[in-house]
Amino acid sequence: LLRGVSPPVAAPLAVAQAEAFPQPASQAAREDDRGLAGADSQYRDTVLVPRSRFPAQLPGRLQPEAELETQQKCGFSELYSWQRQRKAKQEFCLHDGPPYANGDPHVGHALNKILKDITNRFYMMRGYKVHYVPGWDCHGLPIELKALSEVKGAENLSPMEIRQKAREFAERAIEKQKSAFIRWGVMADWANCYRTFDPKYEANQLRVFYKMYDKGFIYQDYKPVFWSPSAKTALAEAELEYNEQHVSRSVYMKFPLLKSPPKLTSVIDGSSSASVLVWTTQPWTVPANQAVCYMPDSAYSIVKCTTTGEHFILAADRVESTAAVLDRQFEVMSTCVDLADGSCAHPTIPDRVSPLLPANHVTMAKGTGLVHTAPAHGMEDYSVASHHQLPTDCLVDEGGFFTEAAGPELQNKNVLEEGNEAVIQMLQAAGSLLKEEKYVHSYPYDWRTKKPMIIRASKQWFVNTANVKATAQEVLKKVKVIPTSAANRMLEMLDRRTFWCISRQRCWGVPIPVFYQKNTGECLINSETITDVIKVVEQQGTDAWWTLPIEQLLSKEAVAKAGGHDVLDYVKGQDVLDIWFDSGTSWAHVLEGTELISGSRYIFV
Repeated sequence: LLRGVSPPVAAPLAVAQAEAFPQPASQAAREDDRGLAGADSQYRDTVLVPRSRFPAQLPGRLQPEAELETQQKCGFSELYSWQRQRKAKQEFCLHDGPPYANGDPHVGHALNKILKDITNRFYMMRGYKVHYVPGWDCHGLPIELKALSEVKGAENLSPMEIRQKAREFAERAIEKQKSAFIRWGVMADWANCYRTFDPKYEANQLRVFYKMYDKGFIYQDYKPVFWSPSAKTALAEAELEYNEQHVSRSVYMKFPLLKSPPKLTSVIDGSSSASVLVWTTQPWTVPANQAVCYMPDSAYSIVKCTTTGEHFILAADRVESTAAVLDRQFEVMSTCVDLADGSCAHPTIPDRVSPLLPANHVTMAKGTGLVHTAPAHGMEDYSVASHHQLPTDCLVDEGGFFTEAAGPELQNKNVLEEGNEAVIQMLQAAGSLLKEEKYVHSYPYDWRTKKPMIIRASKQWFVNTANVKATAQEVLKKVKVIPTSAANRMLEMLDRRTFWCISRQRCWGVPIPVFYQKNTGECLINSETITDVIKVVEQQGTDAWWTLPIEQLLSKEAVAKAGGHDVLDYVKGQDVLDIWFDSGTSWAHVLEGTELISGSRYIFV
């Protein structure tokens, strides 16, 4: 109370308060040290403060005991069941977005639960019957990493051992958080809390997964995704954070021209060397290059370097800035609008031809106006490659190391460290490197490991958000969102997202219930397979996916329906579902089977 009061007034206020409410000697001594208790008593009569022998507060050690005693005597814990049993004209449901079971309760939990409690009590006093079932989000990488950090030799643990450690960690966190929430007096159905690792919850989640798959909203595809080398898994865009001070090693390099664009052929002297000039902040992706893209309907120039006599092709709008960066003088020989039908040689891989292709993602904001295109390491790059049927092979493994396909000079090298350096050295040796410099920019990081991400093509499972985008936007417009600005942000987010990657390459989670043919890799999932898996999960939980042999999860009838012959021709998938899918399907467990789906007021928080 005194923080906003100037010193001359603060002292007498403190004196009056100290005399009105006697305090333990230790506390009085502490205040005396601050120079407050010994202030001049002449100010005492200038402040109207009630005086009483009743203590302002209990000593710290007695507060929790007194709170619990009061709760028990007054029956606070019975309030929820009482109001559920009374006659009420209408139901009100506050669906609890589950907190994450990865640590001790903190002020964020208090803010969340107390605001929800205020809302529930408000509706209860208005005569509503309140439905509020708390829950916890229990799977995922953060819990897995914290659990493993407590174990020596974690890298040698089996998937089931990791799952057991993660479960134990989550259970401890839940008990701590639940005890705190009850102590805070939150009115809820504490006897029927949900946890996303409960067998019944997991079974309901798998039902939702199959319904979405059956309707065409979930599919498997090979495409570039955000990949965390440190966690060895794909991540969704929502799981990224951006480091604004990330430093990349950017390079200007040249791709020798093999076939001149027809509109520039007459300008280039047959005896002169000509190259396409390209800039990139990710040299490690150059081995995966399959094309060089240009902006459609934009002007491109062929310039002559006055010192070396070389000819370079780059955007007309980028000639001056590029010359300044390279510290060279460029003489513009000719300018045209179309680079179609041109091609160039890969700077480090003999016999590979990189065509010049138009692409709408190319901009003139930086670089040379020509973009090195590696389909396995860029979403736009992949789109161009798919349209022109270019190879999309990935040369990087799940740990962020070059594979054997990258060649002996690069194999087993980390793409963000020594692998990047090796590629730059290869460009230098080939005479293709014009300049290297540090470039500070915003770059995605794994929000849990705090390590840099890469974009890497791999086979993953996706939700086709493009198919439901229009419907979701229309429904969102009917929802009252507080604050209203958040609704606009959500509409913009829905407009940008065309897919959601829901598969993760970890073991602490709900398995994606798919089997794969050993020889072809073809996936097997149908109404029979999902029924068999759900039946087992309801009884044993998803641990059964790792502990049981495939014969107890996949029936002969399901295999026969798919045209197969033997259950042993298949293997279980190793991917688990994104934890946002876990919590996003909580309604199926908490609300399904109740009368709350329609005809009631409900809030999702």
